[in-house]
Amino acid sequence: MLIETETTPNPATLKFLPGRIVMEAGTRDFATPEEAEASPLAEMLFGLGDVEGVFFGKDFVSVTAGPGSDWRHLKPDVLSVLLDHFTANMPLFKPASAGFTVPAEDEGFTDDPADEDIIIQIKELIETRVRPAVANDGGDILYRGFDKGKVFLKMQGACSGCPSSTATLKHGIESLLKHYVPEVTEVLAV
Repeated sequence: MLIETETTPNPATLKFLPGRIVMEAGTRDFATPEEAEASPLAEMLFGLGDVEGVFFGKDFVSVTAGPGSDWRHLKPDVLSVLLDHFTANMPLFKPASAGFTVPAEDEGFTDDPADEDIIIQIKELIETRVRPAVANDGGDILYRGFDKGKVFLKMQGACSGCPSSTATLKHGIESLLKHYVPEVTEVLAV
């Protein structure tokens, strides 16, 4: 089995592509070792000691190294954990009896029903134009709400904590949404 790696705009994060589906549906972001207890793979990656974030996408795993970590030393260990996990066809998550569920992507603010047409446009643009581009960089972006012209989005994976995430949010996503949906005045990360 060959696992490819790609750099991301976030220098602390590498994207690992095992050449197979990782998540059948949705994504999952682990920001702490406690959250990682729901997944044997995430738990093992956090167990390496220098990992401060793990993100599962459709066909990739993004791993964020902690401050002061050197990818030259960490990368072989991450590759070894991933190779062992995927070669053995181990489950991605522990059984449901562990009290864990994958959070729904639509959890967020309560949208005003009067804004339904605007929200449909925003969600379609995010799904068709923004999420594929962000996934290429090892992350994901989720719609969380719309209120009085403001769109609230959650950045995950390589995008969370990325030095260029503010520029992506303001100059990329905000410009795109304002262009196609004039009711949008601002895009904010939550």
